Amino acid sequence: MGAGHDRGQYGSTSAARKLRSTDFAKMKTLRSALVWSVPCTAVISLAIAVAQTSAQKPQSGAEVKESAPSPKLYPSDLIQNGRSLFRQDCSFCHGRDAGGGESGPDLTRSKLVAADVDGDKIGPVIRNGRPDKGMPPFDRSDAQIASLVAFIHTQRNNAMVAGSRNRNGGRRGVEASDLQTGNAAAGKQYFEGAGGCATCHSPNGDLAGIASRYRGLELEEQMLYPRRPKSKVMVTMPSGQVIDGTLAYLDEFTVGLTDASGVYRSWRTRDVHYKVDSPVDAHVDLFSRYSDADIHNLMAYLQTLR
Repeated sequence: MGAGHDRGQYGSTSAARKLRSTDFAKMKTLRSALVWSVPCTAVISLAIAVAQTSAQKPQSGAEVKESAPSPKLYPSDLIQNGRSLFRQDCSFCHGRDAGGGESGPDLTRSKLVAADVDGDKIGPVIRNGRPDKGMPPFDRSDAQIASLVAFIHTQRNNAMVAGSRNRNGGRRGVEASDLQTGNAAAGKQYFEGAGGCATCHSPNGDLAGIASRYRGLELEEQMLYPRRPKSKVMVTMPSGQVIDGTLAYLDEFTVGLTDASGVYRSWRTRDVHYKVDSPVDAHVDLFSRYSDADIHNLMAYLQTLR
């Protein structure tokens, strides 16, 4: 209640009777001290002024509540464009509604999104990606970034209004339909051609039955950024002998491998030449070359390998 309203209360005779006991105590003290030297009307006026001052002073620890700014509204066509682009590029991690998936965070509760102003935070993340977390960069125009920003912020606003949807911090998850948007035939063509996947992988070899081992989002993650892949290493001895195997250890002083017979062998890095073949590197290199269609088509093809 504002101070102006309080003054109106204490200015009336009926409201003055409702003064707190502490205010009456102040009045009695003042009257005792001044009754023989100050006219009674002056004492009453002074007492009421003291009561008003006490009423205006904020209580200890009281919080001043400020009204939250109204959320920014976006044109419906911009939101719709952002929704289509988001579901094409982002739904496999963040869910169709930006509410989070099995791996991607809930963007409606994201601190980065909350701090974003017209895409100044969201835009760089989209364009640069976060490879350390399995998020590839996306080459998007300013208009596309603006549409994604409009959709994400609108979803956040809706979630804040709904309130209860995210109260328990749960994530909706990614539905199978989120990942079934590509063309398997085109994906196979990309796998065998422009993608260069066939140089390292075989649908009848290491990828045989992969769609049975990994499903849905897990399969997409494995395709984009494989977890715990085994790197190969080729070590060349001073004599020219070449020994290869699975990389088991590497730092600036030592390189170690496990050969085909399962035996661990190591050398000082200064004594040999070695070359590491990391499968993750090839997948990371593809981030800058993937188109939206490439990702969805390749995913559709991999889903046929059961």
